[in-house]
Amino acid sequence: MTEHDGDAVKRRRASARASVTIRDVARHAGVSVATVSRALRGSDLVHPATRERVDAAIEELRFTPSQLGRSLAERRHAANGIVFPDLSGPFYAEVVLGYEEVAATLGRSVLILSTHNRDSADDMVLDLAGRVDGLAVFGRTVHDDVVAEVVQRGVPVVLMARTEVAGADSVRTENVLTAHAVVEHLAAHGHRRMVFLGDPVDSTDVSERWTGFRDALQQAGLEAPEQPITAGFKEDDGVRAAADLLAGGLPDVVVCANDELALGLVEALAGAGVRVPDDVAVTGWDDVMAARYAGLTTVRQPMRDMGARAARMLDARISGDGSEPRHDVLTTQLVVRRTCGPHPKEAHR
Repeated sequence: MTEHDGDAVKRRRASARASVTIRDVARHAGVSVATVSRALRGSDLVHPATRERVDAAIEELRFTPSQLGRSLAERRHAANGIVFPDLSGPFYAEVVLGYEEVAATLGRSVLILSTHNRDSADDMVLDLAGRVDGLAVFGRTVHDDVVAEVVQRGVPVVLMARTEVAGADSVRTENVLTAHAVVEHLAAHGHRRMVFLGDPVDSTDVSERWTGFRDALQQAGLEAPEQPITAGFKEDDGVRAAADLLAGGLPDVVVCANDELALGLVEALAGAGVRVPDDVAVTGWDDVMAARYAGLTTVRQPMRDMGARAARMLDARISGDGSEPRHDVLTTQLVVRRTCGPHPKEAHR
């Protein structure tokens, strides 16, 4: 073999080593890219048996990690993804603000995806998961199997306002106990016939509020409606619901799934000459700014804190936290204002 031939062989071997990526090592070892990255850094979070598999794969594939490769594998400068069912309205705005404020202090940019009225939402979320270092998913934007697939890919996931999915962290607000507090307050004022306005099918939060509402009525010995009055989350949905309520006869109280819905309902009832709370009491949920000016009785939930908490949880996972998934539940609080005053009979005693 000539000197020239020897140099060619060396170049081919070097080229072969260079073509092996950290993803190849992860696939060969049967672990995630993040695990290989942590093993390369000597992190204590990697189990000894797992480290051995990674080391064996590196030796077998003759992988030589570069500093650039490590940086890319750790994805320290990539964006976080956050997925919402919709971006309109004050509730989502508060959650996004809380998330972005924390992400900015951590030096992470944020890619926001809205799945509203998009048939390809599942594919869009999976595509986003491939372009970010971690994903926050709000509500029932995609099915559990999509979330599970993202987790399986090794992408850290934090769920907001959603039931738990294996392998993902979650943060949500308390709904059931506070729904009991709402009903107990209304019953104490003499209100008896109460209805719930919202759609439990489309929201974990609303489902829990509806459950708490029904259970509280039954425990108080009051008649509980068989079904909620189905409605969306927007003011226009509240306006449409007002027409149906007026046609069917007004109850003592309408407990609304969120503030926007309640504000639309109050406005439409006022336009029809119905006095709130003299003729019917109305409550909301969220405590958005408009609710405070409108005097709406509601439930205050820490919307901005939810976003901030999700951002911190995701950052911890991206940074190598290998502990068991966390499931944080944030406290909510009944806020009494003028839209659920005393029952009319009590007011005239």
